[in-house]
Amino acid sequence: MTLAAGAFLGGAAGRLLPASVPFRYFATAVAYHVLAWLALLAGARDAPRFAGGLGWPLAALHLTTLGVVVMTAIGASLQLLPVATLQPVRAQRWAAALWWLYTPGVAAVALGMGLPAPAVLGAGAVAVVAALLVFAALFARNLWGAAGMPVVIAHGWVAWVSLAVALVTALSLAGTYVGAPALDRRAALALHVAFAAYGFMGMLAVGLSCILVPMFALSEAPAERPALASCVLAAVALVLAGLAAGGVVPMALRTAAIAAGAVAVALHLALMQRALRTGMRRDLGRGFLLVRGAWAMLAASLALALPVTLELPVAGIATLFGIALVPGWLLTFLLGMLQRIVPFLASLHAPRGAGRRPTPSMLTAERPLAIHGYCHAGALTALCVAAILDSALFAGAAAVLGAAGAAAFAVFFVTTLRRMRGATAPESRA
Repeated sequence: MTLAAGAFLGGAAGRLLPASVPFRYFATAVAYHVLAWLALLAGARDAPRFAGGLGWPLAALHLTTLGVVVMTAIGASLQLLPVATLQPVRAQRWAAALWWLYTPGVAAVALGMGLPAPAVLGAGAVAVVAALLVFAALFARNLWGAAGMPVVIAHGWVAWVSLAVALVTALSLAGTYVGAPALDRRAALALHVAFAAYGFMGMLAVGLSCILVPMFALSEAPAERPALASCVLAAVALVLAGLAAGGVVPMALRTAAIAAGAVAVALHLALMQRALRTGMRRDLGRGFLLVRGAWAMLAASLALALPVTLELPVAGIATLFGIALVPGWLLTFLLGMLQRIVPFLASLHAPRGAGRRPTPSMLTAERPLAIHGYCHAGALTALCVAAILDSALFAGAAAVLGAAGAAAFAVFFVTTLRRMRGATAPESRA
């Protein structure tokens, strides 16, 4: 049984967190988005062939993953999962308090990596892990009592297990820099990339897509059987990648993991394209141009993972894989969705006064989004050129373009909040 977008929307307003809760996460993600590009600018010399190690490229990577992607995912899932799973919102204080632990933890991690200062990194890692353990408890509570949308729930549980693996490996990698690793660094790094990027953040993104794409396109939710098949294949790919990281016939299992992941992605994207094709709303704005681009980069990341796995001597291939995976897919997808989520939630939270609630389009500033879209595309292109040519100049240009786009996105966000707060009765807006 599929859930129509109308049914989802019909229950949304009655299960809302206070506006301050999701918007504090989104606002922080917007700020860290700017800082991530500035950190890349600081480390532009080492970025084109970055292969790990402390420094500003690593800080930029984690400001993107922890500061933008995970921060957004926490805010979105805390708000959207109760709506999707037909539950009342619980633990509002914990949802709000979590931000106070997670936000400074991310800042400390980034500073500790960039300066570098291993003690600061270690303290930040402990704070981030503690905050994500709280999030995991809230997330599991939502999944455990869920009624409805089994596809979203299945993806949620895979993301939850992946988060546990990602946290263990993150602590081990952070411990390497203070002389106390828990796992072999190479194995921990392989596990961390697979389970943090594809497992936790990736499965959350895919699961939330099953809510958001039909909701914004005004179509039915994806058919359960192929969507669950995609989830199972993705979980199999993660298990195979985990075994390979542990040293079990690594080349063969990594190749098999890529193949399983590719089929899972193909199924998911076919379902998303069907939702867009059959939806009643066809013009989904600039945000979905980014979403479509992110889907292409997801497929590209798997294609690039194969030569990395086979250790082919292609200059810059590992960096290109990282670009496709993190800023190409995860960051681009989240920014595209935020362009739709922020005005949508703002319209639900806007004071009604004596008039109608404003529509999302009334709250959206289009010009900053246009600037952001061009800058973001230019930044990704320049990053790819930098990796291919091993050019610090192109890496710096990418950082400047990315920072300009991030600033434009911040203008969009602030404008939406300002319009939300000013959306009162018609006579007060005259």
